[in-house]
Amino acid sequence: MAVAVLTCFAFLLVTGRYADEGPVLVVLRPGRGVHRGDLFVIAGWLLGVAAVLTAAASPGRRSR
Repeated sequence: MAVAVLTCFAFLLVTGRYADEGPVLVVLRPGRGVHRGDLFVIAGWLLGVAAVLTAAASPGRRSR
């Protein structure tokens, strides 16, 4: 569930417009592309998903 929420937020940030998008690095189609600011969103998404997967894979504390 957490990965789905992270993915939705990242999708909204990457597809929307915000103040400091930066220059276009890769043109996908006219008027759309990957901006420098999108790289920070993607990096944050990767870190968030990695943290969720690490937490899910680690053995929990066992109660006695």
